[in-house]
Amino acid sequence: MASNPRSGGSKKGPTKGSGGKNKRGLRGKGPTPKAEDRVYHKAHKAAQQRKSSNASAQAKRKKKELGPNMVAGRNSVLEALREGVPATAMYVSGRIDSDERVRESITLATQRGISMLEASKPDLDRLTDDAIHQGIALQVPPYDYADPSDLLEFAAERAETPLLVALDGITDPRNLGAIVRSTAAFGGHGVIIPERRAASMTAAAWKTSAGAASRIRVAQVVNLARAIDELKKQNVFVVGLDMDGDVELPELTFTRDPLCIVVGSEGKGLSRLIAEKCDQIVSIPIAATTESLNAGIAAAVSLYEVARARRP
Repeated sequence: MASNPRSGGSKKGPTKGSGGKNKRGLRGKGPTPKAEDRVYHKAHKAAQQRKSSNASAQAKRKKKELGPNMVAGRNSVLEALREGVPATAMYVSGRIDSDERVRESITLATQRGISMLEASKPDLDRLTDDAIHQGIALQVPPYDYADPSDLLEFAAERAETPLLVALDGITDPRNLGAIVRSTAAFGGHGVIIPERRAASMTAAAWKTSAGAASRIRVAQVVNLARAIDELKKQNVFVVGLDMDGDVELPELTFTRDPLCIVVGSEGKGLSRLIAEKCDQIVSIPIAATTESLNAGIAAAVSLYEVARARRP
């Protein structure tokens, strides 16, 4: 018969500890991990799927950005061909209802040796990202950007004093095209644009330039402020256009020197850093009732004034 531990006058004493042998087992394991961090939890699987979807969407966006630029629609295609916009191929629907615009587009494409490919409506929808293409689209190759040093070399080859335009925050490609056109019209040697958060030489810019983009090079730089520093090292004076300028345009004294005119965005004007890099800030005198000038018009007025001052 088993003995009762409480019988026989036994006395309950203090329980002995482990002597630290189980200390590790008693230690806490820290806060509970988030659900998405636990590989066995459904929230983790959902988070992984979201990451995969985001990566896929980002890759598609990048592919689209790097892909060919498409001009869609009968009027747009015809205008682009008339203005000499470079093109590698023209896609035409096999069942297109031909009109004068289509016939002239085909004639111009043939004369320029542009490949003509037959495409179905679904193909054209895909190529133009579901734009209203009216059965015809033009493929424009990526623009071959120059380096700012190339623009200075171009001026040297022509034995002319460099005249450049740099754009700070211009996001509308039509403004870019208009400025390229004005630069060519008033004897400029090139336009400099930043790589990020700025308009690039798309088909819209080509069209607005009215063919000037084939005569005036556009340089694209990673850092506009650094590019301006490099120009200044080459003895190029840099002036920025702003409503609150140090001097008015007619009083500009750098007109006969190597010059770069910096044009800011219509809404914000010149950024603080770029304004600080300029040798001088110049304003265009306008009527008090007019708030500001379009960036393209401001560039054209400034280029005209420099061209006028440089005349012998």
